[in-house]
Amino acid sequence: MDRKSFLKVMSGGTLAMALAPNMLMAEDLKFNNLSSVHKLTILHTNDQHSRIEPFDESYTKNPNQGGFARRATLIQQIRNQENNVLLLDSGDIFQGTPYFNFFGGELEFKLMSMMKYDASTMGNHDFDNGLEGFLKALPNAKFPFICSNYDFKNTILDGQTSPYKIFNKNGIKVGIFGVGIQLDGLVGKRQYQETVYSDPVDVAQHYSNFLKNEQKCDLVICLSHIGYDYKDEPNRMSDKILAAKTENIDLILGGHTHTFLSEPQTFKNRQGRNVLVNQVGWAGLLLGRLDFYFDSNKNVQHISWNNQAIDSSIIA
Repeated sequence: MDRKSFLKVMSGGTLAMALAPNMLMAEDLKFNNLSSVHKLTILHTNDQHSRIEPFDESYTKNPNQGGFARRATLIQQIRNQENNVLLLDSGDIFQGTPYFNFFGGELEFKLMSMMKYDASTMGNHDFDNGLEGFLKALPNAKFPFICSNYDFKNTILDGQTSPYKIFNKNGIKVGIFGVGIQLDGLVGKRQYQETVYSDPVDVAQHYSNFLKNEQKCDLVICLSHIGYDYKDEPNRMSDKILAAKTENIDLILGGHTHTFLSEPQTFKNRQGRNVLVNQVGWAGLLLGRLDFYFDSNKNVQHISWNNQAIDSSIIA
């Protein structure tokens, strides 16, 4: 990603289309009774790849950008301003710097726990040290890993992940599930062992129905590590295909393809309703943010966004 493209995605805005047809624009919100509006702030990352420190100033693409300490500072600033915050990650926390080679993921999990991540899913690189390596680092993660289409029942990770989680943020009920990429051919069999992979569409439909219809969640989020899009393989499973072939998913937070989206993208699901998809590149260069405003009946009225750059303007 060159600097021009990077700067383009820094500015936030208001989505032209929302999940609900009766969306209020920002101007309308200013003149309405905000006491009747519930606000939920969703922050997210993906494909951190053990990039603990900012890129060096000599790095040609993203000099002096990124860094866990800066991100932690920004997250705390947002939490100081907002009452209801969810912090999520879409996988590939591991692999990419000597920090992972030396500490095996322990440092990444400790720092994410200090930032108070609410949940993450697993990416293919989170298997790089095998199931044993992931399990060894796992006690340092004070947040759940949500894996819905990986079945670990015949492995040492049995019972160590969750197929879904429900969070209640001041009366807003948020259901989250996670889908990962096919491991066969991408990850060595020795690394994932007897992990059973299931089709993301089937699994996503099951859990989105369960969370929306049975658990009555106001918002259903999919943490995805299947990739945003594959131009050379248009039929390959991706977030765009997942959105189109399912229903009851409101938001897909993606990973794997290191896609820097200039803004969250809107797709139609199989019922013709809107699904938002966002992904914020890789290496912690951006912190994704979406603010959902709900009316007193818990219907989404407005969504704003800001994929914010992590750079030297943030004093850690």
